[in-house]
Amino acid sequence: MKVVVTGMGVVCSIAGSVPEFAVALREGRCGIGPVPGDGDGGPRLAATVKGFSFAGAVAALTCLPEELRQGAARAAHRSPEALQMDLVSAMQAFGHAGLHENAPPADRMGLVVAGHNLSSGYVHDMVPKYQDHPEYLPASFAIQYMDTDRVGRLSQVLGIKGEGYTVGGASASGNVGIVNGSRLVEAGAVDLCLVVGATTDLSPMEKRGFATLGAVAGAGTDEPERVRCRPFDERHEGFVPGQGSACVVLESEASARARGAEVLAELAGYDLKLDANSLPDPNEDGEAKVMTGAMEMAGVEPGQIDYVNAHATATPLGDEIEVRALGRVFGPDIGKPWVNSTKGLVGHCMCAAGVVEAVASIIQLRDGFVHPNLNLRRPIDDGCRFVRGAAQPADIQYALSNSFGFGGFNTSIVLRRPSHAPGTHG
Repeated sequence: MKVVVTGMGVVCSIAGSVPEFAVALREGRCGIGPVPGDGDGGPRLAATVKGFSFAGAVAALTCLPEELRQGAARAAHRSPEALQMDLVSAMQAFGHAGLHENAPPADRMGLVVAGHNLSSGYVHDMVPKYQDHPEYLPASFAIQYMDTDRVGRLSQVLGIKGEGYTVGGASASGNVGIVNGSRLVEAGAVDLCLVVGATTDLSPMEKRGFATLGAVAGAGTDEPERVRCRPFDERHEGFVPGQGSACVVLESEASARARGAEVLAELAGYDLKLDANSLPDPNEDGEAKVMTGAMEMAGVEPGQIDYVNAHATATPLGDEIEVRALGRVFGPDIGKPWVNSTKGLVGHCMCAAGVVEAVASIIQLRDGFVHPNLNLRRPIDDGCRFVRGAAQPADIQYALSNSFGFGGFNTSIVLRRPSHAPGTHG
């Protein structure tokens, strides 16, 4: 069964909607900047969403019925901001897919929330209240600290009554969600599935833990403004945490055709495999296997891939292993596909990263360009066709998007441009 994408939504540091995201990607806009430090040695750089207003974002979705928008405001106006961002991106995708006008029965729509340990920051912020006056801890805490609250709130607002659950795979969670959502559709369990890459609300302890691990850029420095996110550059210094949420609507081609929905892209292939490794170190063999597996499922050869949205977090070992895996997979065709990393613009959106980057890949695939790799001055490899400091026109028929996670999670998806979508030769 062919699975297609019929709706998208995004909230991140450089955009509050898909049209804004498309402009920001083409311009190479960067949402990364210094954050105030308190001497704990944690990350001093981040890509945060500034000026987010849940009420304003919901009110801006004028394509959706007033009743739906009012229901969203009632359901989530006192919820943590992270959940509110997820709801906005999901509502955007719901409207983009035209589900407010013509949708399958409620029990034929599914929901997968990609992410785990999503609310640690919220729990941390509630600790002082609990310590001072345990009896004043709000009753809503018992629900809102759980990852499944995202499923409950989203399904309530959007009226989704089919299968639903959360999935996790560390930084690969977004792609794990896309794989599971596609399988629900392929199995006939649902006609369509919303896959939400959930906003990860990190606690100070988690941020400090990443810094102690040596994985983040700018940890412990007194001059964070001098540090940069540099995927693929010899001076890469580690990843930069990003704040964001994204949603894609995965739907059977038959359902999309019956609804008259526009097909944005086809999810042509995917693969997900473990390394049998609990450590954070990447594995070249595992990464190469999932890229090859995704292409085999899509029925394409390496030479047919036009673009790779790399996992590329700007950690020295991670970037180098991924480039070596790309070399194994593409062989003599390694110089053909454009390669970039969206994390250089929006930071590492943690559990949401795979879905944010799937949206970025579809935008580039449909609009015929590839966004720049900012701060790439001295590439770690001369064979890859890295996008440099400015967007380039690109005729993309097939795109490969990678996501890898601590604990040996390897994932890759292949997206195909529908025949009617515009492309730019270049």
